[in-house]
This record gives sequence, structure tokens and C-alpha cells, in this order.
Amino acid sequence: MSEKLNNNICTIKTIDCTQGDARMHLSALRDKLGIKGDIQTEAGRQRTMAMFGEPLTPQQVVEKICLDVAKRGLTATLEYTKKLDDPAYLPEKMRVSQAELKEAHNYVNPEFLATIRKIRSNIIEFQQAILHQTVTVNRQLPQGKVQLRQRYLPLKRVGVHIPGGAAAYPSSLLMTVVPAQVAGVEEIVVVAPPTANGSYNPIILATCHELGVKEVYRLGGAQVIASLAYGIEGLPAVDKIVGPGNLYVALAKKYVFGTVDIDSIAGPSEVVVLADDSANPAYVASDLISQAEHSPGSGILITWSKSLIEKVQVELAEQLSHLSRGDLASQALSEYGALIYTPTEEMAIELTNEFASEHLHISTAEPEKQLVKIQNAGAIFLGHYTPVAIGDYFAGPSHVLPTGGTARFSNGLCANDFLKRSSIIEYDEQALIQAEPDVSRMADLEGLTAHKLSVTIRTGSET
Repeated sequence: MSEKLNNNICTIKTIDCTQGDARMHLSALRDKLGIKGDIQTEAGRQRTMAMFGEPLTPQQVVEKICLDVAKRGLTATLEYTKKLDDPAYLPEKMRVSQAELKEAHNYVNPEFLATIRKIRSNIIEFQQAILHQTVTVNRQLPQGKVQLRQRYLPLKRVGVHIPGGAAAYPSSLLMTVVPAQVAGVEEIVVVAPPTANGSYNPIILATCHELGVKEVYRLGGAQVIASLAYGIEGLPAVDKIVGPGNLYVALAKKYVFGTVDIDSIAGPSEVVVLADDSANPAYVASDLISQAEHSPGSGILITWSKSLIEKVQVELAEQLSHLSRGDLASQALSEYGALIYTPTEEMAIELTNEFASEHLHISTAEPEKQLVKIQNAGAIFLGHYTPVAIGDYFAGPSHVLPTGGTARFSNGLCANDFLKRSSIIEYDEQALIQAEPDVSRMADLEGLTAHKLSVTIRTGSET
């Protein structure tokens, strides 16, 4: 492995898979991208000491907060909100009023609202097309009737967390609220921290109003995740919590899972670009930077073209020098990025599947050819003219996706995640008589005599 310094702007790792130590460096990079609850900055450690009087890890901090909210409810939630978010926080401002939502809606640019409506329409079109429907199977028998159904019903109450730190994210509202609405969820609760980019942001409030969201709360952090899970005075518990957030939000969602459902335990945003020499290096560089600018965020190029790596290095330096968040993206690429050379296309695809990234952009001459070999990715973008941003903002599938390699076993959010399913089984007498010998045989083998009796007592064949 070597490191290339791009005009003192960006240091990004290059990994040559023909070298003997490449696997070690790849393993270290994958570890960095995973979900870890024990990584903390010095500033974070000092803050933890000041609040709890002991050097706790983020996981331990989250556990303390969640247990406290479960025990003391609203009182604990308000205390943590004042300590962590806003010392001047007023409890009477916890729920955003309908008047505030309407005022924000009237305030924002009409062109922005027009964009919101267009994106909402795209999301609805896609989510309705993939929505599960109740299925009925009528089994044909010589005599009798068997009907089997799979029934889907929407969850009743869902909590949506919207971050509000470095920027406002109306896109996250669209990508979580609209799929829930398509599924038919009756009660959608939006929470965002009491910050200028969170629940005090007119764009966020206007988007809520445009989408018809009635419940909006000025709460964030681990304390609001616990509040949604356990319920507090003025904020009843939900059935599921979705939406992005920082490490503490992610760990809190992990902690309360089982009390409620969650979408995923999301880490930093990431993209893998799988490219050949037909890719435009300027496009590739922009893809890598687009996720790195989340800071933290990761951008990784995997290619079997050495010349592409060299050209992308030049483009990274050029683009980072002109972008407003170029310094943040540069730091993230130095920490979490890489340009990876593989001697063959087959190895490139193998590594891509191992990374199991949140976003995968296949920027090749024949992307469908590589697509059939891809097993693991949250969302896949095909061709030179499909940047990840089109999925982040506009296309229709939700941008809430598995990160940190969890795309090996988990999926991106969609309308179906807001449905619960039940199987419905109906046998008449004749159908039960025909099934009895097989049911009885299984019950005998497992020693469950009451199971057998519950059938034979109905068929008159008990012994």
C-alpha cells in the first residue's frame, strides 16, 4: 500500500491487490467502516466526564440515558435535552404547533415546495408498485376446503428521527415519511433536535406540513429514541423507529430494539464505485467526494484500470479545492477512503461483495454484466449517468440504507417495512380428517400428545 498526496489537499490510500499486504489493509479499512460503539473523540470524552463523572464509552452513555428515560420518563428526557442540546430549552416548546408548521410552509420558497411535490410523487409511484398485497391460496382436495392467506396490515404508530447537526435534511423526511404513508401508517411522529438545522428549521417544518405530518417534536439524541420506544408524558410510544442519526442515535436504536422495531443501525454514509477504463475520472471523483462530504463518510474506488486510479487522484485534488465542504470531504477520504486496484474484474467484484456497501455505483461500459454478479449492496446505481445523488434526492427508492457491511443481510427501507403480516389458515371438517394421520404422526414423533388430541378430538379418531 502507498499513500498519494494530492497537492496538499487530500491524502487517500491506494491499495494494490497484487501486493502481498493488500488483504491486511483491506481488512483494516473494512473494520473502520463497521459500526463501533467504543470510538470517542477527546472532546467527547471530556463531555462525558462532565456529565456522568466517569469515562464512559458511547455504548455505556446510551445505556445510562435509555435506562434513565425508561425509569423517569419526561423528566429525564428534558434534563438530557437541556444538557446535550439546548440549555434554554422550554418544555412547552417540545411539540411543534400546527400554527408553526403552517407558518413555515407559507415562508419557504414555492419552488422548493414544487420540488418536494415532484419527489413525493416519484417515491409514491415506486413504493406503491412494490407494496405487498394480501395473497390467498385455495388448496384443491378430493373433499373439503383449505384456504390459506397472508394478510398485511400497516403498523399503527411510527417514529421518524431526522438529524439536525451540520445541515437540514428534508430529503430524509421524504424518504421515511412517504413510504410509511404508502403503507397506510395512521400515526407518523417526526422528531428532530432543537437546533437551527433540526426542529427550528423552516424547511424541515414546511416539509412536514406539506406531507401532512401532524406530530412533530423538538427532541433529539439517545433520549428521544428512548422516549419513542418507552413512551413519555406527552409523547406516546411508537411501534417502530426509523431514520438516520449520529452514533448515539444509532446505538440507542440498537439498545431499544426488541421493545420496538427499527429500520437499521446506520453508520457513516459510504459509496463503492466499481469502474473500468470507460469511466470518466471526473465523474468517479465526484461520486467519491459526494459521500465523503457527509464527514464522516466513505468513498472507495475498485477498478482493474491503473490509469483510472491515476486520473481520479488528479480529479480529486482539483474538485476538493473548489468545494465548500472540500476540507471535510478531504479529511473523510483520508480516513475512510481508498483507491483499490485489482488485477482482474473478477477480483474487483469479489471485493465489492465483501464490502457490501450502502451505495454501489457500477460505472462500466456494460454495467448489467457486473450487476448479475453482485450479491451485496444497499442500493445499486448503473451506468455513467446515474450518480448516487439521484437516489439520495429524487428517484423513488428510499435513501435509508444499510451501512458498514450490513448489506450482506439487511435491506434498505421501503413501504413494506411498515407492514406486519399474519398467516390465516382455515380448514373445514373434511380437510381436517384428511390431514389428521400426518399431523398425528408428527405429534407422536415429537411427544406432544395434546397437539394430537386437539386434532383427533375433532375428527373422532382419538384412541
